[in-house]
Amino acid sequence: MDRVLRAHALKPEPENVFDILEERRRGSDIGYALRTFSAQPYRGATPLSVSALNRMVQESQYLRYVISEIAVESGEPFECVKEEAVSILEEMGQNLQLSFIRLMGFALTKIFKRIFSSIRVNEAGLAQLQRAIQEHPVILMPNHRSYIDFLIISYIMFTYDLSVPVIAAGIPLMGMSLIGEILRRSGAFFIRRAIGSDKLYWAVLSEYVRTIVRTGFAPLEFYVEGMRSRTLKSLNPKLGMMQMVLEPFFKGEVYDITLVPISIGYDRVLEESLLAHELLGVPKPRETTRGLLKARRVLEENYGCMHVHFGNPVSVRELAKGRIPRGQYNLIPRGLPLKSSAELQEFVGDVAHLLVLLQERGLVLNPWGLMALILLENPDGVEWNTFTHKTLRLRTLAAQLGAQIDWPAHLPDSEVMSSSMALHQSVARIEKGYVRLVEEAGPGPVTQEEFVFRRASAVLMCASYRNQALHVFTRPALVIVAMTASPSCSKEDVFGRFCFLQDLLANEFVFMPGHAAQDFEEGCSGLLRCGALSIDDHGLRATDEERDTVVFLGAVLEPFIETYQVVLRVLCEETFRTFTEKRFVPDVRAAVMKLFLSGEARSYECLSSDTQKNALAALVRMGAVSKSRAAEQVEYSVNQSAVMRIRNTLDGSVASKVPLYSRL
Repeated sequence: MDRVLRAHALKPEPENVFDILEERRRGSDIGYALRTFSAQPYRGATPLSVSALNRMVQESQYLRYVISEIAVESGEPFECVKEEAVSILEEMGQNLQLSFIRLMGFALTKIFKRIFSSIRVNEAGLAQLQRAIQEHPVILMPNHRSYIDFLIISYIMFTYDLSVPVIAAGIPLMGMSLIGEILRRSGAFFIRRAIGSDKLYWAVLSEYVRTIVRTGFAPLEFYVEGMRSRTLKSLNPKLGMMQMVLEPFFKGEVYDITLVPISIGYDRVLEESLLAHELLGVPKPRETTRGLLKARRVLEENYGCMHVHFGNPVSVRELAKGRIPRGQYNLIPRGLPLKSSAELQEFVGDVAHLLVLLQERGLVLNPWGLMALILLENPDGVEWNTFTHKTLRLRTLAAQLGAQIDWPAHLPDSEVMSSSMALHQSVARIEKGYVRLVEEAGPGPVTQEEFVFRRASAVLMCASYRNQALHVFTRPALVIVAMTASPSCSKEDVFGRFCFLQDLLANEFVFMPGHAAQDFEEGCSGLLRCGALSIDDHGLRATDEERDTVVFLGAVLEPFIETYQVVLRVLCEETFRTFTEKRFVPDVRAAVMKLFLSGEARSYECLSSDTQKNALAALVRMGAVSKSRAAEQVEYSVNQSAVMRIRNTLDGSVASKVPLYSRL
């Protein structure tokens, strides 16, 4: 896995990227939808109908074994449990039909041409995918930032005569009456969001997924992050579906499985306002057909460019070489459940994290992601010329750190930035020569709480675009912050503080488990490349020549660190000795609001429910908060001495009033 990451860490050669909408704008939409579709399937696959696939699942030895176990445990007749399993399968299963793919192709062409200026795809990635589909079962693994993600991969596959995937989708989409049925017939299979300990549901789902992979019925697409990211940052992976997908390889039912990381980036996301409001506690609208029709006004907006980058295919067989002795699993009858060893779980976790990291490295940054970084470090506004100068310096830094940036070379820099500002006028505007965040307007005078809410909404909306670029700077920024807090400039002391910060922020950013040393070296290497760090016998030191770079990187993590400081402070209060999961976010939000009104909190990102939950998860993982279930609800108990120790350590990292560069 280190080898795969190192290969992707090298700055890639420029790829041929083409706009798939360009031809659609010149041709007939109905002709495109009805053209001959001649996808080449996996050569080891036997043509299989949907009904035959479902029958294989129902009649599998594995499912019969689990049904028998449940019947014995519950005392219900075998046939009753089997009927329930069939009912689950009917609720879950896709019904892929080419006629509906054509319908979706026609409708999406109309929509995409209207809302996107271009959809850019890397040619080499598609060529590799075409070869991979014919050789082994393929698992498509895109990141998940927008509802559009669910549609775009199938659209591209249909456009280029590649086998259309079946897609794991959340069950609320199924409830959208007509839309749910169209999605089902376009290849979606629906999974409940909360499965819990439902043994029968797990058995049906896992056998359904394994049968799709084992038979090569179609490429399988799922989101390893498990859900749509409300912050547009990468999320740490969920491992349940990942293990189901890999199990046919562990059991020797397939020779190899090919994983394809796919990176989807947006100039502007359709849900930008919705995302910010969700983070501030505004209930998410229900996913209904009526709601979708009400949202049709998005068709009147311009969402700029979408980038879809198909990464290099990853062989599971190569990843497992030397790590997973498959012979031990061949001794287990294939019809029995696979007992997951610690070794196997670690491998599955590493593969899942690897794919998320590869998604990040394939992302193409747009100018607005860099501009948002500068704007959030100057939340009260910044003069246009200064804004331009800082953004261009940041573009150079991002390129030095290995980022791919979509910055048109044939246009003047001022025109590129002005165009991005125009696209994001709902987030920021130029007023009297200053770039400022746009706050929501409302009737009449506002209370202090309403003012803070509106300001926070504007900040979080802008932060979502910053987050698309954040992974580029995370590791160098962690090194810089660790240097400010280290008791000495020795590499060992700085690395020790780096490990503490990385452990604390492990729910905010994606790190490969057990790879702290590699992450530290990557951060140091990035700083060396951009000239911001020197290393000698005395240790690590920031350079005078790149003072602005050091100050910028030190500020990148400040909103997250301040949020964790605020949560730690709140949990030290007597009222938070014990609390329920349901009350945590509203109670913490109320406490944070008081700190804002008293001037004791500065970063509006402290009000983000996602960051607050991540802070709690970190404290549970670090043993400062314990989690238990009582009376059908989750309760937390705070070890206040442990929380205080973590708080004091973190405060020591950032509490100095001396300017950042002086501390280095």
